[in-house]
Amino acid sequence: MSPSPPRQGLHHLWPSRKPLIGMVHLLSLPGSPGWAGSMDAVVDRALADAHALARGGMDGVLVENFCDVPFHAESVPPVTVAAMAAVVARVVEASSVPVGVNVLRNDAGAALGIAVATGARFIRVNVHTGVMWTDQGVIEGRAAETLRTRACLGADVAILADVAVKHATPPPGQSEEDAAADAWHRGLADALIVSGVATGAPTDPGLAQRVCAAVPQAPVLVGSGVRADTVAALLRVCHGAIVGTAIAKGGKAGGGIDDDAVSALVSAARGEG
Repeated sequence: MSPSPPRQGLHHLWPSRKPLIGMVHLLSLPGSPGWAGSMDAVVDRALADAHALARGGMDGVLVENFCDVPFHAESVPPVTVAAMAAVVARVVEASSVPVGVNVLRNDAGAALGIAVATGARFIRVNVHTGVMWTDQGVIEGRAAETLRTRACLGADVAILADVAVKHATPPPGQSEEDAAADAWHRGLADALIVSGVATGAPTDPGLAQRVCAAVPQAPVLVGSGVRADTVAALLRVCHGAIVGTAIAKGGKAGGGIDDDAVSALVSAARGEG
């Protein structure tokens, strides 16, 4: 195997500590079944959530079209890209922490384009390499396209790639360790994400340890089920965490950010409790 090119990992975004990245779950966007007819409402909620995350001490923000169910498997319509770009631009302008983009279910090209156009600093890609069986059907990774597009654009945008992403099943015989090695060495991801089986489901610490051991050069983040009572232990294993459900009002993803839950999570992570 040829050596991987040098990568900055997450250090250029968060040089001093393991980041806590909070989710901004957008309200339904134009064209989706849940669209309520007001982009102002979408923007206002996104800005309120982003402000709450930064105010509570989170280190980053990840904007996602969470309420656009059911999701397109890969390419989303132009109206989704346009709407997300409009919202992300406002969030980037208002945020003092790095902002990322995830275009569900797996439109890495759209996420990268939005990031370049708005100044967002990273993207999450659910299936970057390999194949996963999902509720949208079979999704194939497009790492070759994503990396070449990023190079052509000259974009300083980090790629955070899921390993055996939630709400999906890997093909028979594929281990998480092998998937992680492929995403890092062959897919050239900048960081890896491990998660539970579904949104809000706890991540198995043993899985996190195995992935970290399989690819010791890679920053590994926990991508689901992080709570105030588990975050400190998970951060001892991994290099950061992405948190949504545990800091949402009523513990419901997409319901807006709960200030007290953010404070409790940050305090627990930083050993201030």
